[in-house]
Amino acid sequence: MKWSQGTEVGHIRKRNEDSICVIPDMAFFAVADGMGGHLAGEVASRMAIESVAAELHTARNSGLEKRLLKGVRAANSKVYEASQKDSSCRGMGTTLTAAVIKGRDMTLAHVGDSRAYIIRGEKIFSITEDHSLVQEMLKQGGITREQAREHPHRNVLTRALGTDPSVEVDIIKTSLEVGDYVLICSDGLTGLVEDCQIMDLVKSAPNPEQAVRDLIKEALRQGGNDNISVIVVEIDE
Repeated sequence: MKWSQGTEVGHIRKRNEDSICVIPDMAFFAVADGMGGHLAGEVASRMAIESVAAELHTARNSGLEKRLLKGVRAANSKVYEASQKDSSCRGMGTTLTAAVIKGRDMTLAHVGDSRAYIIRGEKIFSITEDHSLVQEMLKQGGITREQAREHPHRNVLTRALGTDPSVEVDIIKTSLEVGDYVLICSDGLTGLVEDCQIMDLVKSAPNPEQAVRDLIKEALRQGGNDNISVIVVEIDE
């Protein structure tokens, strides 16, 4: 595998509340998009990723799905408890999309509206589903995809990590092929750049490093109204 990662505060936000993590020896890749009051978002996103990574590192003898689920639930408890104890962190929470790749198998834990994609051949498809109000409206046929991109409530989450004492976690398993690209990103990218354009930028780049740079540059060019975090993994053998 080859991979690269990048994060950018964007043109509008004063702070970067996203957290991004790659741990090569565990083939662990994660993006979290925090929310909350003063500094709380970046605290929540960092706490979430660190908690999941710690669980994966310390419990290597148990099954991967079980470890991921346990790690995310522990992260939820830590973020929630911190928000209750510290008034400056009240109401904080975070999305989390975390993947572990073993050989040709990828297992993900997902909460919120950050996303994971696979680019295969001339197709791009999301393997996560947004936990958002707009996604629920799309599923019910109340709005179109074009309307969803401009909807005033497009950032309203129906599920986030750390906002309640417990959380429902999507655990997703999928198979990979040589030549695939895995993309994990915050909505600072997907809120501005269409899926087909994301695919074109990744496939036209000579390596994951350039792909990450090109994706962030395009999100900035199209407004950069949010923090932008991107991981690109190339499955090359």
